[in-house]
Amino acid sequence: MRRDLGLLLLLALALVAWLGWQARPQPAADGRLSASGLLNDAPESFRQVTGPRPLSFPADHAAHPGYRNEWWYFTGNLDGPGGERYGFQFTLFRFELDHAPRPDSAWSADAVWMAHLALSDVEGRVFHQSERFARGALGLAGATGDRWWLQDWQVARRSDGFALTAHAEDFGLALELEPVRPIVRQGEAGYSRKGPEPGNASHYYSITRLATSGRVRIGDRERPVEGLAWLDREWGSSQLADNLDGWDWFSLQLDDGRDVMVYRLRTDDGEASRFSAGKVVYPDGESRTLGPADFTATPGREWRDTEGNAWPVEWAVTVPSEDLSLEVEARFDDQRWTGAVSYWEGAVGVRDANSGESLGRGYLELSGYAE
Repeated sequence: MRRDLGLLLLLALALVAWLGWQARPQPAADGRLSASGLLNDAPESFRQVTGPRPLSFPADHAAHPGYRNEWWYFTGNLDGPGGERYGFQFTLFRFELDHAPRPDSAWSADAVWMAHLALSDVEGRVFHQSERFARGALGLAGATGDRWWLQDWQVARRSDGFALTAHAEDFGLALELEPVRPIVRQGEAGYSRKGPEPGNASHYYSITRLATSGRVRIGDRERPVEGLAWLDREWGSSQLADNLDGWDWFSLQLDDGRDVMVYRLRTDDGEASRFSAGKVVYPDGESRTLGPADFTATPGREWRDTEGNAWPVEWAVTVPSEDLSLEVEARFDDQRWTGAVSYWEGAVGVRDANSGESLGRGYLELSGYAE
């Protein structure tokens, strides 16, 4: 769903103004902000992630004041009763404001919140998307150990998982998500380095497999669905090094029970950063960390959007130690976000590179390809 360009520019500039950044990301010519620009330098008053620390739950499901940015990120693949296939994304972002004195008032905000909701209709080849913004005041948005919300878009934690409810004008989701794997601490016990400088890191954990069921709505038509989802949680300040241009992130759920996450941080010259990393999670919940030498992610076919930007929507991903040689391909090409932040996020299929056999499904996120 394309937004009016003037509205996009106002949203992007408003987001920058609300954040009050000292090192401000500049909107692109189309008025959007780059995803990587939102994660660069933060003022020194913000807390930085400089090493591992114990993670505690449900406390760490809640917001972490003092850090510049944070997100709660669901993606997944769903099946309908008539063979329909859908991908979905729900993300809640928190951007903390600078630490200047504020009035002692219920109207005073300590953060700006942004939520992204998307549904990929694979058979219809339509990417439905909607975004919302709210100030962190008057209860408009927030995150506790039991609930994450922006207005009436919300995730409620339950004893057996999570309940996600979010409806936009022309589509919506109502899903139950039950973990079938334990929480995985990414990187070194949840300390995920993204660059060489102190603070180029995040606290990062995932639930890589959630049994998901519920309903999706497109227009006035609702359909029951079931499938698998993935949750990522990160928080930090100044996560990305200055020489990074973007990233390519894969979350792949294989039919043999393994879950594979790899991300390729791209430097300004297009090479993979030495801080690229990943994780393999096994059916018994055990996991293994991958370093940059343990996998490759090589772009293949590109899709060009209406603005002429080229997005690699087919990839060759290898993890030799796991005997994995994978072809990862978008379920359909146009799953690009056209809101205030520019990126591509969509459902993918996974095949064996040698036999062509289907091995699973997943999600792909691409950042830094829009001019």
